Amino acid sequence: MGIIQEEQSIQDAVLDIAKRMVIAARTAPKGRGVSTLHSCIIWGGDIHPIIAKMEQMSTEFNLPSFARDAKNIEVSDALVLFGTEIQPIMLQKCGMCGFENCQEKMQHPKIPCVFNTGDLGIAIGSAVSVAMDNRIDNRIMYSVGQAVKELGLFPKEVAIIYGIPLKASSKNIFFDRS
Repeated sequence: MGIIQEEQSIQDAVLDIAKRMVIAARTAPKGRGVSTLHSCIIWGGDIHPIIAKMEQMSTEFNLPSFARDAKNIEVSDALVLFGTEIQPIMLQKCGMCGFENCQEKMQHPKIPCVFNTGDLGIAIGSAVSVAMDNRIDNRIMYSVGQAVKELGLFPKEVAIIYGIPLKASSKNIFFDRS
């Protein structure tokens, strides 16, 4: 007979759910079936460089919300990251990005394709629904994505990134935030 203490059980479960979130995002619908999605899971001491970068950015850009979010990340059980490349999906007729077609949009590589950002949103929605279904507290944070981007944790082609910290505790740490 073995014994698993609560702390180990929670960490194992959170990491398992984080993996399921990545699968939910991967299998979420994508425009034309073209995926520009990137994801990863970070936990333990590997979160500390992100926290430090968020605190630095908070001071540098006078963004108190980055410091507040860094405090949430610091006590989280895991952090799931999702990002997208900016790459047109080459539809024959679209123009929703503001350009006439994908060929014209390609001349402006920093302007997002609406399908990349839309697909990212759908993927993140699928991911957080997995967290919710498993009663893991979470919050979608753009501030984490900004720090991750500056740290170069994703390939340089990944232009838009969000972080989703996860926490299993008696009180939702993402609810009463100042």
